[in-house]
Amino acid sequence: MLRGFTTVTFFADDLDAARAWYTTVFGIEPYFVRDGGYLEWRVGDHRNEFGILNSRFAPHPHRPEPSGAIIYWAVDDVAASYQRLRELGATEHDKPTERGPGYVTASVVDPFGNVLGVMFNQHYLDTVAACRTQSSGN
Repeated sequence: MLRGFTTVTFFADDLDAARAWYTTVFGIEPYFVRDGGYLEWRVGDHRNEFGILNSRFAPHPHRPEPSGAIIYWAVDDVAASYQRLRELGATEHDKPTERGPGYVTASVVDPFGNVLGVMFNQHYLDTVAACRTQSSGN
């Protein structure tokens, strides 16, 4: 049975640059480091794991353009988050777009060729609130 996502893994040729860039994005240093191979942070409400693996271990190390699944991180302000990522050197992939009531997405290509999404999703906020209520016994 599937229990949920554990780690999202992106790839980068230059782990030092990726460490610096994502440390700035997340505002924290990685908690797990394998020199020359792998970096990992715990981020967000549920301390989700985000990893950067050296591109030499990628299934397709010489992909010509960004590809693969898009992982969306929940944010409170999509436009501001998108703008901040662009200011940090990411390039446009998909501008902020309302997809329906309470549902806005955007995505960028990080400096290492990965697609990184941000999303405001009311369902996510409702789920976080329900989890907090359940854990507090209310």
